[in-house]
Amino acid sequence: MRALTLAAQDPTVHLTSQTRILAAAIAIVFMAMILELIRRDRLQERYSVVWFVAGLGMLAGAAFPGLLGIVADTMGVRDTNVALFSIVLLLLLGLALNFSVIMSRQAAQITRLAQEQALEKAREQAAERNGDDAAAERSERDRARGGG
Repeated sequence: MRALTLAAQDPTVHLTSQTRILAAAIAIVFMAMILELIRRDRLQERYSVVWFVAGLGMLAGAAFPGLLGIVADTMGVRDTNVALFSIVLLLLLGLALNFSVIMSRQAAQITRLAQEQALEKAREQAAERNGDDAAAERSERDRARGGG
């Protein structure tokens, strides 16, 4: 019980060097994955910036564990875990909103392209019908001349 009250009073972040190294390695692997996705054309550069910044944030958190305490103080939060979860939640909400805007824009573009394609197809069919009508008229004229 006493350890729990001491932990609640001490908002500093205590990470062992092994935990910091593991967190830094995960951040570096994450950023390498982003670069590999870009290289394979699986992720566009404009979207990779957000993920790369997230990786740098993870790396900064691993390198400077006291940084989270400063952020918690700035937010006016006593517990660093609450600050961390608040930051992650806000980032995820921001990403969801960003991707919703992108999907809405792309849905509008898909609708517009489908409409343009339908109009083009209708024009082609109308041109084919006009061409068939003209060919039928020529054929009738030729028959009339040849038979007369």
